[in-house]
Amino acid sequence: MKTIGLLGGMSWESTVTYYQVINETIMKELGGFHSAKCIIFSVDFDEIEKCQSSGQWEKSGDILSEAAQKLEKAGADLIVICANTMHKVADQIQSNISIPLIHIAKVTCDEILDNKINRIALLGTKYTMEQDFYKKILIDKGLDVMIPDAEDRAYINNALYTELGLGIIKEETKNRFLEIMDKLVEQGAQGVILGCTEIGLLINQNDTKTPLFDTTLIHAKTAAMYSIKE
Repeated sequence: MKTIGLLGGMSWESTVTYYQVINETIMKELGGFHSAKCIIFSVDFDEIEKCQSSGQWEKSGDILSEAAQKLEKAGADLIVICANTMHKVADQIQSNISIPLIHIAKVTCDEILDNKINRIALLGTKYTMEQDFYKKILIDKGLDVMIPDAEDRAYINNALYTELGLGIIKEETKNRFLEIMDKLVEQGAQGVILGCTEIGLLINQNDTKTPLFDTTLIHAKTAAMYSIKE
């Protein structure tokens, strides 16, 4: 079994889900008392968020690259960044380590294509929804990517940073997210990417008939399967 290096803490709330899903997947696949070999480096998200809001992406990449190097030195065989937004610096991180980094957008895209969907809505932070670093991966694979309108994007981003990232779950926020998703479906979306690792704390497939692609679950399961493949 390969050792999974989890680059987490962005936020720690969703990193908990990664650890849980990875271990549940290993137990399901191998049975008995099997669990995953994991090393977690949990960063101080306040430091990372300040880099995000001030546009200091290279600095945040330096911080995460150093953390990834420590994971590799500690024995990790692969790296998983437990966040969507920070995949903006995924190439920078990969260039500083010699072990593979499993990219969240790439594995999510594979899952969408496997489900024969070609028009997908993307929810996430304003950086993920509005910038190209994430969407381009999907578009280059032939997907038509939709994002909410400006007002809804602002609402989603605010909820992620002032509620979900702090572990605050509100029913009214859940209802508003579902309304935004329904609006996108009415505009032609065949499914929705929960493109921030905290959104899955608020919404799951039981809440809607629209196919959901929870990036946290997809990413964690992929990492687990990678760790036990021959």
